[in-house]
Amino acid sequence: MEPLSETLRLIKRKAELENGMRRPGGIRILEERELIEVRSTLTQQPAAVRAILTTAARMRRPVDSLSAEDIESLSASSTH
Repeated sequence: MEPLSETLRLIKRKAELENGMRRPGGIRILEERELIEVRSTLTQQPAAVRAILTTAARMRRPVDSLSAEDIESLSASSTH
């Protein structure tokens, strides 16, 4: 599931960039542009984002602690 692992990577990067914005001094303009691009890419993959967020909720874990294997295994077990 290549799109799923890429989406997970983007969600983690989005969180990293957003946390950087909250720190004193914020982030550079390049990182802000990257954040806009990441958000745009994620809006184009709603099914993968939904699968990741659902997995995090079911496992009661933060998204940044998930792996692609976690998502795939939970998705596979819920379809049986």
